[in-house]
Amino acid sequence: MHVFVTGATGWVGSAVVHELIGAGHRVSGLARSEQKAAALAAAGAGAIRGTLDDLDVLRRAASDADAVIHTAFNHDFSRFAENCAQDRRVIEALGQGLEGSNRPLLVTSGLSGLARGAREADLPNPAAPRQSEHAARALAERGLRAATVRLAPSVHGLGDHGFVPLLIRLAREKGVSAYLDQGDNHWSGVHRQDAARVYRLALEHGATASVYHAVADEAVPFKAIAEAIGRRLDLPVVSRGREHFGWFAGMAGADMAVSSAGTRALLGWTPSGPDLLTDLDQPGYYVG
Repeated sequence: MHVFVTGATGWVGSAVVHELIGAGHRVSGLARSEQKAAALAAAGAGAIRGTLDDLDVLRRAASDADAVIHTAFNHDFSRFAENCAQDRRVIEALGQGLEGSNRPLLVTSGLSGLARGAREADLPNPAAPRQSEHAARALAERGLRAATVRLAPSVHGLGDHGFVPLLIRLAREKGVSAYLDQGDNHWSGVHRQDAARVYRLALEHGATASVYHAVADEAVPFKAIAEAIGRRLDLPVVSRGREHFGWFAGMAGADMAVSSAGTRALLGWTPSGPDLLTDLDQPGYYVG
């Protein structure tokens, strides 16, 4: 199978590329620079030069592929609304490239806006700023085979540069590792390689579901995350108000515990990587 991947050199996307190639698939990835193209070549993938704003390039790449995986997203939170609008345009362009075929498109989203304990069949909040899943559902209503992979808020592993490293930096800056209020909310987690396997298995099983949950640790207490960071940095672990977390307070206080039972049963997916708290006990998480 020839798979076109956006975000192919990113944290999740590069793991997806490695997983697909290891399973014998041919991969082309979107590359916005020569450096990114070289990284794809080194991984054994082809490169298609362009950016998320090159909609014609995206349409052609989707049209030429047997399947598409969209992992790219601009995580500059200072312009989050603009990035969400860009993401929707990208998904629509990819859908146009697949129009009239039965070739699958896997779109990436998160768990924010879902109720605690949500399952794959539960719908996201329609008012949530990120519209990735809504865009995929709109394509499906037009007859395209479009599905969404919902990623846990922590896709962890050494080299992680997501939300947990942000909490580590904040702890160093403030001199305490904090949880919000009582710290009784939960996050979920998935090791990067386990997440990549969900994408591959979803494609190989025909992308028959509308949503997959790439979630291994279904309910990790946020306070336990703060305690793991505090222990490694030898910092006090304390409760703080929203002002301590700034713009990140909404995520720090969110309860993003969900079930992945449906995904496990449908795909035969059994996570095998270390859990989030085990990863957070590795010294390598605190380098840099």
